[in-house]
Amino acid sequence: MFNKLVDIICEYVEVEPENVKPESRFIEDLGFTSFDFMSMLGELEDEFDVEIDQTKAVDIRTVQEAVDYLESLASEE
Repeated sequence: MFNKLVDIICEYVEVEPENVKPESRFIEDLGFTSFDFMSMLGELEDEFDVEIDQTKAVDIRTVQEAVDYLESLASEE
């Protein structure tokens, strides 16, 4: 799941895949805007066939937090 997320991240911001680490923060480290982040969440919903709770999404700061959240959604099904 991490590698797929990295691929998606690289579609939204100009960053090399090898520079995306689990501890990378979307806004501070990767250069996401709030709009980029929300757009990416929509793509993640489609890609992983999950529904992201927007109130929980605002707490996602790092790539690893996103992976953990997506994995928790996938395990609920």
